[in-house]
Amino acid sequence: MTWQPGQEITRREVLHGRLWMDHPVTVVADEGALFAIRLDPGSAFTFHDHPFGPHPWGAHSAWGGRQVLQVHRLGDRYSVWKFFEDGVFLYWYVNFEAPVVRDDAGFDTDDYGLDLIVHPDGRREWKDVEHLHVQRVQGRIDLETVGLVLEEADRVIDLLDADERWWSDFDDWEPTARRTPM
Repeated sequence: MTWQPGQEITRREVLHGRLWMDHPVTVVADEGALFAIRLDPGSAFTFHDHPFGPHPWGAHSAWGGRQVLQVHRLGDRYSVWKFFEDGVFLYWYVNFEAPVVRDDAGFDTDDYGLDLIVHPDGRREWKDVEHLHVQRVQGRIDLETVGLVLEEADRVIDLLDADERWWSDFDDWEPTARRTPM
């Protein structure tokens, strides 16, 4: 099963087997095990009742002003996002999350809270480090998952250090290009 460029699918956040939030995204490229989607400003969020209460983004009705390319690879506990503002590349953003599960209509994941910003000059900045601990305390993730996320973070750093970014095919992708680099 693959999606077609330009096709609208649904990105779903699922926590402990229950849908918590979903929103539409647009397919940029799909090779099956690796796919890229575009998240556009104004993409409406739909929140669902959940035992963990309101979703952390619950105060927002839609995605904000930045356009984002999200590149996913099956099996990874992260995706790589390319942020733009007014069509200008800002930075890469490694979003640590549950491995995606695909179906015809879209995919499921869940955000672990830990993020890594990689600036155009190569400088790296960890973001929301404390969220990993908070999610464990809240019961959103367990201690084993925390360990797996930290191991994955080490692998990402190793990839960056070796300049072996599997997502580099998207280095030249721009929101206005709307082209598939694969």
